[in-house]
Amino acid sequence: MPPRALFVLPLSVHTPPSDASADTSPKRASLPELIDLLRPSFGRYRWQLVGGFVALIIVDFLQLVIPRVLKHGVDGLADSSISHASLLGLAALIVAIAIAVAGLRFVWRYLIIGFSRLLEQNLRNRIFSHLLRMDAPFFEKHTPGDLMAHSSNDLAAVQMACGMGMVAAADALVMSLATIAFMLHIHVQLTLLALLPMPFLAWFTRSLSGRLHHRFNTVQEQFSLLTEFSRSTVVSIRLIKAYTMELFQTDRFDRLGRRYVRSNLGVAYIQGLITPIATLAGNLGMLIILLVGGRLVIAGTLTMGDFVAFISYLAMLVWPMMAIGWVANIVQRGLTSLNRIHHLLGCRATLPDIADNGEPPLDHPSFSLRGLHFAYAPGLSPALVDIDLKIGPGIHGITGRTGSGKSTICRLLARLYPVADGQLFFGGRDVNALPLSYVRNHIAYVGQEPVLFSDTIAANIALGRPEATEQEIIAAAASAAIDEEIRELPDGYASLIGERGVKLSGGQRQRLALARALLCDRPVLVIDDGLSAVDVATEHEVFAGLRQRFAGKTVLIVSNRIKMLSLTDRIIVLDEGRIACTGGHEELLAASSLYRSMYEKQMRPQAEEAL
Repeated sequence: MPPRALFVLPLSVHTPPSDASADTSPKRASLPELIDLLRPSFGRYRWQLVGGFVALIIVDFLQLVIPRVLKHGVDGLADSSISHASLLGLAALIVAIAIAVAGLRFVWRYLIIGFSRLLEQNLRNRIFSHLLRMDAPFFEKHTPGDLMAHSSNDLAAVQMACGMGMVAAADALVMSLATIAFMLHIHVQLTLLALLPMPFLAWFTRSLSGRLHHRFNTVQEQFSLLTEFSRSTVVSIRLIKAYTMELFQTDRFDRLGRRYVRSNLGVAYIQGLITPIATLAGNLGMLIILLVGGRLVIAGTLTMGDFVAFISYLAMLVWPMMAIGWVANIVQRGLTSLNRIHHLLGCRATLPDIADNGEPPLDHPSFSLRGLHFAYAPGLSPALVDIDLKIGPGIHGITGRTGSGKSTICRLLARLYPVADGQLFFGGRDVNALPLSYVRNHIAYVGQEPVLFSDTIAANIALGRPEATEQEIIAAAASAAIDEEIRELPDGYASLIGERGVKLSGGQRQRLALARALLCDRPVLVIDDGLSAVDVATEHEVFAGLRQRFAGKTVLIVSNRIKMLSLTDRIIVLDEGRIACTGGHEELLAASSLYRSMYEKQMRPQAEEAL
């Protein structure tokens, strides 16, 4: 048995070295570019924000009134000039202020934090809509785990920055300015002494912010890898169990987890420095006040009430000083995540698209390939070379060796990849001059791997036509030769099939995907080896249904089964990305050595069984 290290699952997740994150990180956008992402939400909910910040500012000033009330009480007690009734009045005033603060605090939390959730929702919807508009090359470069991280961790960081982060920043600014103003009113020199640690705190916070951005970006990248590995492992759980790879995958997951934890500890290290330093700066100011302010009270130049009020204001100032570090952390996280989202939304599809002007659909569309040359990426060997082909009404078969370009033609016809101008025509017009939706609305596509959802069988069949009736769904399933098998299930068409149709066999999944395409009833049907898991008898039954249902329409079937190909109107043989030969079954047996060799290899076992 080969060592486990030599076994590579298709779900492998590449984990770059820790120092590679900087190279793979998206380019940092300018602040105005990032703000542009948020501007629509801020404009839409501006009055909600105004109301929230007005309530926040009122709360701050109400809190600043309390030390003034305490000052009058302490001074009155010090010189015995205050009565019991006056003390009760001051206590009642403090209670009233506290109640008002509690009520208004609820108001600003509801409005501002609610705004941050609405902003998060708008960004999430924008990301989701953007992903749906992207083409196949985009999804080949971005793993599902990375895209999920954008819609979870990154959005959460942006929401936090635009919610509590924005509140803390505004609160710290208002509180610090107002508190300093009240302190200056009491004693100017004492205020300047109390603020001595502030410049050091500002410099220290600024120096750590750059490191925090880089480290948090690494955290998000590691989270993407961890998410993608988890997703691909769950999706491929049967394969993992079949090869007894549970421990191997667990070890790999543990290594990814440890790397993620180390990245988070790097962020925590920076965070752990900011808050204690801010607290230290505040406490140093308090120490200065106790030493200098105490002497002023003893000397009689500062009343006891003013001293108590000053200490209360300084205690209030400690929170804004601490908030500097906390806000810097939240803002850096938010900006890093917003930069990642900006980079994602800045990606553009390689497929050209134009607006749909409501052109009428074609009843009998045709494709024309003229000198088509295609490679999946610059520098790669071409998948198709100089293809000249016309595909009109009728049933066409495509065959050839593995890697000859069969699936590539299907993907190009379905407009999943871009082609150069003047090489692919639909209905006599260059596809690059037609809206993507216009071309795709004429085509029903069945891929090599059927994509099913964890829903009922009826819902999976009706994906392309949610408004389809029960009778139409049953008719499509019957044409795909799967109606009887569906009825045998306990819940029939209401049966849940699990994630990716895990409860069905391979042939059942393929026929279910075919039924979905048949229900759409479009003038072109492309089946990219979508019947490979179906037995020969069922395949012929399906073909008979296609012949009846798609009379006068265009059907393109990729297959290497000679019996299936022999039933088509025309067969296209590909070899190394070129058209080797076209014609009917008998014609190709005489003219194409490649087709003849395929025929002989498939017929020989049957002849031996007959003997």
